[in-house]
Amino acid sequence: MSFSLDSLSAVELSKLIKSGGVSAKEVTEQAYSLIESRDDKVQAFLELTEDLAFSAAQKIDEARAKGEELPALAGVPMAFKDNMNLIGTHTTCASKMLEGFESVYTATCVQNMLEAGGIPLGKLNLDEFAFGSSTETSYYQTTKNPHDLERVPGGSSGGSAASVAAGESLITLGSDTGGSIRQPAAFCGVVGLKPTYGTVSRYGVVAFASSLDQVGPFSKTVEDNAYALQALAKKDPRDVTSQNITADFISQLTGDIRGKKIGVVSSMIEAKGVSEETKRALRKAQEHLKDLGAELIEVELPHAESAMSAYYVIGPAEAFSNLSRFDAVRYGHQAKASNLGDQTSHSRYEGFGPEVRRRILLGSYILSSELYHEYYYPAQQVRTLITKDYTDAFEKCDVILMPCSPRTAFKFGEIDDPTEMYLSDMFTVSINIAGNGGISLPIGFGDESGLPIAAQLVCPAFKDADLLKVAHALEGCYPKVEVAKIMKAGE
Repeated sequence: MSFSLDSLSAVELSKLIKSGGVSAKEVTEQAYSLIESRDDKVQAFLELTEDLAFSAAQKIDEARAKGEELPALAGVPMAFKDNMNLIGTHTTCASKMLEGFESVYTATCVQNMLEAGGIPLGKLNLDEFAFGSSTETSYYQTTKNPHDLERVPGGSSGGSAASVAAGESLITLGSDTGGSIRQPAAFCGVVGLKPTYGTVSRYGVVAFASSLDQVGPFSKTVEDNAYALQALAKKDPRDVTSQNITADFISQLTGDIRGKKIGVVSSMIEAKGVSEETKRALRKAQEHLKDLGAELIEVELPHAESAMSAYYVIGPAEAFSNLSRFDAVRYGHQAKASNLGDQTSHSRYEGFGPEVRRRILLGSYILSSELYHEYYYPAQQVRTLITKDYTDAFEKCDVILMPCSPRTAFKFGEIDDPTEMYLSDMFTVSINIAGNGGISLPIGFGDESGLPIAAQLVCPAFKDADLLKVAHALEGCYPKVEVAKIMKAGE
């Protein structure tokens, strides 16, 4: 039977495999063929894992031949951000510090996706240690946006977003500390979900900022995202922040949101710095939601403007603590030196890139005994205020609509000021500060830029099923997400 991964969603593909219309082996062969023809342009993958992939495909085909019940996402090509451990692969965090490091165990989130039937194609590029918003800080390569190879895919999970947009994978995993799933999903025109903090285990994921990090899926459709979250959302005794989630995310995808109250933060949509084409697209999304029977309610998030300041205190402080384990003694890059102190300092300087060193220095400064109470403590107070703002807003509405990014994907080298780069996450960081769930979904292409534009929806803590319900309904107002045209050209 002839089939094309470009035209299938993950759910559609899995049903085809279960019916015997195609084998998991054939799917895996086509996935690697697409990677071979496209990834030299996109450079999303850091490592391919053919042995693991074909072994998983063989098990699925054998189980189907025996008449056994197959898992929900059986045979779906998947790939994982390279800060997630998987036995049989290297986990480098796109850093020289971990060059050649072999995973000694598998992250729970990855294991859950494999148990759901995923075919592990490989590991994906990212900003080094997830520090960045453009995937330009990777030590190994620069991932391109499949819609325009001269533009960034976003970050830090740029490889995860680009792989789906290029049609190389149907589901990928990324991590989101301040927008690192939602912003690249917006830039690449795919669906990206940051679940409520505690929904997905972080065990086996190299930490950036432990109180902000959360793992989530990328996909072409909201339905695929819901199936992925159903597999991911499991209590893990190895992660003390992991919660017991009982929600059925898939059954909520009815398309009926009549009576749902959608909060609109007009001050964000009309904010200075938001492009006109983004504003127009978001206003159109509001009209679609009203046409679907939802009620739009104006809400305010008065302390949201302080989220960026709080984030760049809390994030670097926690990163400084987490990165202290890379001491060139137990693992990691090891420089030659005459004594242990010099070996550690030289190894860290050689092993870490400029952005990582910048955040280590900032975190060290913030947590110094003289300044701790001046910076870190007030940032945590701001965090409390931001969390209360969301709690108050959700007393009036079920889900909030806001921008995901102030603009479409920018060109490589267009932003060289680190502070300006940080502002690309201005609409996403407050959700990590508060711990709520958020999703980015494409709502068309810009009139001027011709690039993907996205809306961001935010839900109360552990109401991710409602988030997916509204996102699925809104998604139905737009054409089906297609693989980036530039990827198909010349094939």
